[in-house]
Amino acid sequence: MGLLTGLLTLPLAPVRGVLWMAEQIREHAEEQYYDPARIRAQLERIDEARQSGELSDEEADELENELLQRLMVRRS
Repeated sequence: MGLLTGLLTLPLAPVRGVLWMAEQIREHAEEQYYDPARIRAQLERIDEARQSGELSDEEADELENELLQRLMVRRS
C-alpha cells in the first residue's frame, strides 16, 4: 500500500477495525458452539435432566438431535 493510498483510506481504519473485531468474535463463538467437549457436556446434562424427570423423552431426544447435528457439522 502506497503512501497516497494509505492517506486516502485512513478514515476507513476504524471501520476496518470494527469489522476485524466482529470477525474475531464470530470465529470464537463458532469454536465454542461446535466444540465437541461442550457438546458432550450438554448431552450429559440432558441425560441427567431426563433421568430426573425435568425433561420428557421427546424433549430430550429433540435437544440431543440438535447437539448431534452440531457435532456432525464440526466434523465435516
